[in-house]
Amino acid sequence: MKLVKALLCLLIFGLMYSCDNKKQAFDSIKPVSNNSLERVEPPNWFIGFKDVSLQLLVKEKGIGSFKPSISYKGVVIEKVHTARSKNYLFIDLKIDKRTDPGKFDIIFTSENGDIKAHTYQLKAREKPSENYIGFNSSDVLYLITPDRFANADATNDLGLAVSTANENSESVHFLKENSINRNDDYARHGGDIKGITSHLEYIDNMGFTAIWSSPLLTNNMPSQSYHGYAITDLYEVDPRYGTLADYRELADKSREKGIKLIMDQVANHCGSEHWWMNDLPFNDWLNFQENFENNGALITSNHLRTSNQDLYASKSDKKGNSDGWFVATMPDLNQKNPFMAKYIIQNSIWWIETIGLSGIRQDTYPYPDKDFMSNWAGAIMAEYPNFSIVGEEWSYNPLLIGYWQKGANNRDGYASNLTSTMDFAMQRNVVDAINEKESWDTGLVKMYEGLANDFHYATPKDIMIFPDNHDMSRIYTQLNGDLENTKMALSFYLMMPRIPQIYYGTEILMDDFEKPGDHGLIRTDFPGGWKGDAVNAFTGKGIKADQKNMQMFLKKVLNFRKNTKAIHEGKTIHFAPYMGTYLLFRIIDKEIVVLILNKNDKPIHLDLKRYSEIGLEGKILKNVISGEKITWDTGISFTKRGVTLLTTKLN
Repeated sequence: MKLVKALLCLLIFGLMYSCDNKKQAFDSIKPVSNNSLERVEPPNWFIGFKDVSLQLLVKEKGIGSFKPSISYKGVVIEKVHTARSKNYLFIDLKIDKRTDPGKFDIIFTSENGDIKAHTYQLKAREKPSENYIGFNSSDVLYLITPDRFANADATNDLGLAVSTANENSESVHFLKENSINRNDDYARHGGDIKGITSHLEYIDNMGFTAIWSSPLLTNNMPSQSYHGYAITDLYEVDPRYGTLADYRELADKSREKGIKLIMDQVANHCGSEHWWMNDLPFNDWLNFQENFENNGALITSNHLRTSNQDLYASKSDKKGNSDGWFVATMPDLNQKNPFMAKYIIQNSIWWIETIGLSGIRQDTYPYPDKDFMSNWAGAIMAEYPNFSIVGEEWSYNPLLIGYWQKGANNRDGYASNLTSTMDFAMQRNVVDAINEKESWDTGLVKMYEGLANDFHYATPKDIMIFPDNHDMSRIYTQLNGDLENTKMALSFYLMMPRIPQIYYGTEILMDDFEKPGDHGLIRTDFPGGWKGDAVNAFTGKGIKADQKNMQMFLKKVLNFRKNTKAIHEGKTIHFAPYMGTYLLFRIIDKEIVVLILNKNDKPIHLDLKRYSEIGLEGKILKNVISGEKITWDTGISFTKRGVTLLTTKLN
């Protein structure tokens, strides 16, 4: 009898369990409303992160008086936060790593029974965190200002003429700058994402292994929106550049060619036309917000970036740097507000996953709250251990450059978690070294002593070097229009233990002689990027002899560098300048690369015994540019000024 009762109990339990499972299965596939509120950001999320928390920013008129609920297995609302503005809610979620991908409704219910719904989606991740491989010293980045590179889709030139919805089902409004004028250096010219994608073959053939594009997100500013750094929607691709699908296509097709994609992000500020500026959620969402809201004087940054490290800096100087607005049209975000901090971190992770990025370049790195920046970089690197982030620290002081790099032995204990910083100091040293006359303290010694500062850096080869960028005069202009001097500079930047970045157009000697330092002119259209261009640098049509010379030179050096481990990982040995020459060697195993910079206009003979410790005597080396083979003997002669690049790799 006991056995019968036990079997009966098991049968009843089994039926109940089966019904419950069927109910759960039914619940998990029940239809969703596909309704959307004004904004829910991030617009979707992903399953399987180490950090299982997610904070949703919800923007909808009067939503602050509603209570959210979710019925989806594995998703739990842990806390709901109201804001100063009644049009916001911030919802803390916990997402179990075993949660199934899918869509579900977030139901919002008011006290009087009104109901709103928003359909949210959790997506499966495309690959594990460890497979997001960043840029490193084997790469050379090609920096592009997308509005000025190539226009492959004229239909998006003017953006949207009417209000509509973007790919995240959020409202997109009429764009304030919706005209094209290629004769105005500060207007939009029409370059777009497809313009980059359609010229990947050129970028690959030149020998570049990574692309860094200036920001591609919406800049709904009334003027000068082309540069991209006054972002007005952190989750939207600017319609004048294309769509989210276009951005993803660029990433996918780049990856097929072995080219990495780096995203330019801005944690310090937004554009003054950002959608939240008319309804800020908290009274401390921005720095100096009270001045803005009361139409008071806008306090801009004092730009005293050294206050981050200065032992004696006053509190007012520190606050002036970190809290002041970068310019009056770029409100300073308050990363000390925990909701803003979470928003920025999640935004970066969302773009990494959505596009499949290989790295981030973070603008104006020393301006935001530096503790937040450590947390921001730390959160990304904890999730993506093989990822790369480079921060812009525009300083000519190696002490400041080194301070921001991961592994720095900072006396104040600060740990940045930042894999790479930018070497503005060495950029200037190279220009000075080549432009100056040779003396005991000028000329090539500037390069020699500049490189000697590497003892200060945690990992010198992970620092980014560049001849110029989108904010400074073109390298050809800095070197006074001298072709051979430009070749020498570029060769050194590419051979030193660094991650090099080259600005688009450097390969064809683009310049800003007409108005040196003028940003609009520096960011000139790449010839051939527009239908009907008389000159086409992509094909070589119509470019001048010196431009063709430089393009072919750089192509040879870049492709040589791409496959040369001695440059990527090798030991560096250099010798003090001698007789107007400077020699640098990169060595790994039996592979040796020799860079010789010669500033002499008259013929000279260089005694090679001085370099005997390298062990090259009697060895055959190949000239990377000419292909000529030479024997490293007792001496070498030069008939004119220029660069010589040699390798022991003969094939």
